[in-house]
Amino acid sequence: MKYRKLGKSDMEVSEISLGCWTMGGLNWVDGQPNGWANVDEAEVTKAINYAIDNGVNHFDNADVYGNGRAERMLARILGERTNDFIIATKIGWFPGTAKHAFEPQHIRHQCEQSLINLNRDYIDLYYFHHGDFGDNDEYLDDAIDVMYKLREEGKVRLIGQSAYSNEDFTKLIPKVKPDVLQSYANAMETIFIVDSSPTRRLMDKNQISFIAFRPVGQGLLLDKYKKESPPTFENGDHRKGLDRFSAEKLSDLEPKLEQLKEKFGSSINDLARAALQYLLHYPIMGAVIPGFRNLKQVKINLSAMDKPLTDAEFKFINKVFSS
Repeated sequence: MKYRKLGKSDMEVSEISLGCWTMGGLNWVDGQPNGWANVDEAEVTKAINYAIDNGVNHFDNADVYGNGRAERMLARILGERTNDFIIATKIGWFPGTAKHAFEPQHIRHQCEQSLINLNRDYIDLYYFHHGDFGDNDEYLDDAIDVMYKLREEGKVRLIGQSAYSNEDFTKLIPKVKPDVLQSYANAMETIFIVDSSPTRRLMDKNQISFIAFRPVGQGLLLDKYKKESPPTFENGDHRKGLDRFSAEKLSDLEPKLEQLKEKFGSSINDLARAALQYLLHYPIMGAVIPGFRNLKQVKINLSAMDKPLTDAEFKFINKVFSS
């Protein structure tokens, strides 16, 4: 396993880390599906222990993943080892009884609750989970103020910002001054990491690292789903009804996957290498955080950890997905 420093800090994380959203299982927030299919804790335990044995040192969580279940499960699995690892969590999608999740008192409360859930005295990397700070950003200044106070108090080490548009990132980076950004990125979705992106320019200018979720496109880049039988998902699984899993979109993706298989190999490990190492070829990438449900999936993702792409292979993938 290779490691990278986050931003201007000395904090080093494994290039391939683990995203913990799946650990929360089926879930709803304000009546909206917000989870994944339920997981077996015994399987997750095997997967995490295997990851640790192979150098993974960074786990990405959030208060909204199972509304605390994912944080508590991670704490149970790590046990007394919890302080040996870099643990990230987030605030923003679970509002509790607050009018808005970024009310300062709610941020402080959720930070304290996450510390209890994780059995930690501090959070290594604490994110604002999205870029909606209310009408006219009414909560922004106070939210930043309390986040910085939490860092001064030693409850937070690094501050992160997650968002889903270049507009939000370019607005928030100068104000939040985060050490790390997080959003979706994969060979199909590069709007934040390509050279021409305004977010990328700000990352380069301010020495900010990027953490990529959805690095294998929720399994799409692993040729997991077929147009003849598009996947169906349970109520409470946020993937239900998403257009990218439709027969039409799977049909569009199929010839691109065939090109990848011809170039890199047709096994799922070959495709995982192409997907994950494609992202790690970007110098601003701090880590990729594929989700997982079991040991098999972690083994597939970690099979790519010591096989970086050549410049020619990177350019090949760019060409496939730009056509």
